[in-house]
Amino acid sequence: MNAYETLGLKWGATQDEVRAAYHALAKNCHPDHCTERGKQDAAQEQMIRLNLAYEEAMRTASQRKVVQNTGLSLEEAKHLAVKMSGMKRWESALRYLDRAESKDAEWYYLRGNAQMNLKEWGEAHRSFREAVRLEPDNLTYRRGAFDAACAVKKHNKPLRRCADALGALLGGRKK
Repeated sequence: MNAYETLGLKWGATQDEVRAAYHALAKNCHPDHCTERGKQDAAQEQMIRLNLAYEEAMRTASQRKVVQNTGLSLEEAKHLAVKMSGMKRWESALRYLDRAESKDAEWYYLRGNAQMNLKEWGEAHRSFREAVRLEPDNLTYRRGAFDAACAVKKHNKPLRRCADALGALLGGRKK
């Protein structure tokens, strides 16, 4: 599961937001607050997930902090995002897109593509839908929106969510 989703945050949250979300969630599920053995074990597993999500989100937020100081022209941001996507560096592509001074349909499409590869299905779907809203006749953007909608539907099935959560707990595959 995505670290930001685990913490209940949107991608791009600051270190302060990550820290605040972590502390709020940790208070509610800390194993020391549970007296029953079964609940204590479940709380311990939740704390492990929270700790891992916290570390990943803080690492990402600290890296993003360094590159967000200066804005980029829309064309430069898209060019750099395409370059990073070609190297399968999806988070870097998103960081460059976030620095763009403006946004257009292609910007949203590139963002959706990076989010799909990061398995952020819902965010990807929103990005693709905005690209379609701006350019309704673009079939590439429509295909991206359709693929993202299918991924959202596929990964929202209860058995799939359980399998994804189990895989993440065991350190295996992600969604």
